[in-house]
Amino acid sequence: MKRTLCCLGLSLAAAMPVLAALQAGELAPEFSALASLDGKAFNYVLADALKKGPVVVYFYPSAFTSGCNVQAHTFSVHKAEFDAAGASIIGVSLDGIDRLNAFSADPKYCAGKIAVASDADGLIARGYQLKVESAGEPFKDTRGIVVNHGFAERTTFIVTPDHRVYTTIGGVSPADNVQIALKAVQQLAKARAGK
Repeated sequence: MKRTLCCLGLSLAAAMPVLAALQAGELAPEFSALASLDGKAFNYVLADALKKGPVVVYFYPSAFTSGCNVQAHTFSVHKAEFDAAGASIIGVSLDGIDRLNAFSADPKYCAGKIAVASDADGLIARGYQLKVESAGEPFKDTRGIVVNHGFAERTTFIVTPDHRVYTTIGGVSPADNVQIALKAVQQLAKARAGK
């Protein structure tokens, strides 16, 4: 079983660029954060989610921006497939909770299916060894609302119930990021079924 998981993880890792982010086999930092699902705020705790199975922890720059909109929508469209593989999903950005309440409920993006967590100070992202950029010049999002917070690089981690990173996904398009994550959790599900 361990050898199968290792081989599956290595085959996925071979397709990924080398990143400074945490890599396969490393311990994923525990975190809790104020999050939103379908416009309702709640306290998200990674350890609680891991008790139910693998967790897709995806970091993205900001809600209501072009690539992040695509990624959230793609995750919501494929949510049932992630569920079938026994995996849950949590998005993490430096957005405040008010922005995330709107994003999580928006039928074009998270569609009430994907929870998104606020990492306003960037500590969670830094814990996963991600680059966090300062706000820089404010700009307007796809709704015309000013965005003036920092950004974490777009990177997804598949975290297994033993709190280990199974694979790290970065350097690909937002839609491809979701597809690679889905394949990874499906491979994990097959490996668990074969034990």
